[in-house]
Amino acid sequence: MAGTVTLRGNRALFVSQSYGSIKGQWGIPWGVVEAGESPEAAALRETREEGGIVARVEGLISLQCVSWESAVGLVFLCRHVSGEPMPDGKETDRPAYLSLEEMDEANQPFAPWSERLVRRVLRREYQLIPVEPGNTIADKFACF
Repeated sequence: MAGTVTLRGNRALFVSQSYGSIKGQWGIPWGVVEAGESPEAAALRETREEGGIVARVEGLISLQCVSWESAVGLVFLCRHVSGEPMPDGKETDRPAYLSLEEMDEANQPFAPWSERLVRRVLRREYQLIPVEPGNTIADKFACF
């Protein structure tokens, strides 16, 4: 699994989930890493598919245990490159960039782990493992 906290200024991209156990909650874009795909590429693809945003990976910021999938999720810090938030109409029904203040005022619940992570990022309380040219995060952690 791979996802992103994508920043545009002092706001982070959230998507409103339209199905499953987190239906109706704001969360970060994320999903399954497909065969032959790097975690970074999967995270960027999910961000584009679920939120309509093209982003650039800056580095790894979190490992999440995904208990219902018996998997580990890698979450990357990304910067907005282009696009405006657009739902995919299947998994997401509303994407938006939200600041800390807008999160406090939201009339929709957040997926708890997404909310905790994004709040830390927006408060700059995180450590970044940067992506180096020619060396993916997968190479650093010997993912197979």
